[in-house]
Amino acid sequence: MADRRVAQLAIASEPYTVYVEPKLVVEIAFNDIQASPHYPGRLALRFARVKRYRPDKKAEEADTIETVRALYERRLHKEG
Repeated sequence: MADRRVAQLAIASEPYTVYVEPKLVVEIAFNDIQASPHYPGRLALRFARVKRYRPDKKAEEADTIETVRALYERRLHKEG
């Protein structure tokens, strides 16, 4: 079901990336966040995996890259 939904929302793709309309909220679990020059947001989620789909949330309620940056900065301050 979810793969079909993602395919229906696809608007573009590249070899390792599918761009979709922002209509489906997905909860992602991950082990860590690290700086990465390879991604536009300059961060990468380590061992990221889909935990569950969230039909109870609207896209406007999803976290943003700013939330990920805040988590990353908080981790840096704890380590430093």
